[in-house]
Amino acid sequence: MAAVLPSLNDLPRQNASHVKNRWGDVVRQVQQSGSVAVTNHSTVEMVLLTAATYNQLVEDAHALKAREQSVLDELGRRFDARLGALQQPDAAAKVDSLFAAKGRLARRPKAGETF
Repeated sequence: MAAVLPSLNDLPRQNASHVKNRWGDVVRQVQQSGSVAVTNHSTVEMVLLTAATYNQLVEDAHALKAREQSVLDELGRRFDARLGALQQPDAAAKVDSLFAAKGRLARRPKAGETF
């Protein structure tokens, strides 16, 4: 399950000096809200997360990577099957006859009964 995280602009903020001087307060705030943006000169430079949130992000990243790999593996299998068909001994003759037909069909296509 994907971790639901607020956007960077919606996070509670603490400046770097406050984080350095009041570490205990910042830790409590992170535990309470889940994450805190640390700023330096009003620019967010990092985000502090709870360990549980971090672990969930890592799990989500691994699951996404595994899903991507399975999709790539399936595409690879499909490509290999198509390439195998093109490497058959009679493939060149079939392609030549397809080009020679110039879009004409050998027989008329059948329309369905309701057509």
